Amino acid sequence: MDHEDLDVYNAALDFVSFARDAIKRMPGGRRGLDDQLMRAATSMPLNIAEGAGEFSAKDKSRFYRIARRSATESAAALDVCTRLGLAHESEVQPGRDLLRRIVAMLTKLVLGLDRARQAGLPASTAKPS
Repeated sequence: MDHEDLDVYNAALDFVSFARDAIKRMPGGRRGLDDQLMRAATSMPLNIAEGAGEFSAKDKSRFYRIARRSATESAAALDVCTRLGLAHESEVQPGRDLLRRIVAMLTKLVLGLDRARQAGLPASTAKPS
């Protein structure tokens, strides 16, 4: 499958594992926040895979943009966890670093697709991350 070769897809899967492990370390009584973080985290690789399976640059870009928003939402969920004292800053920093990489890769991918579309080139000419 095309998505399995994307570095950003594999980084997103790494974040899903990070989020799961971070949630396991948190104290009880935060079910809604757990669910929100896992939904946002799992949305990233799912949308990246869906975008990779599309043919047009416009459709690919749409799914990659959704994945990027999910990465931003995941970062905000980590901020909430630290603000509420559910996790220490040092525990979530590796996840934040990973999310920064994911956002950078998705941004580069979307901009490449947008340039290809504006130039009338096929989506396959955009450089994947």
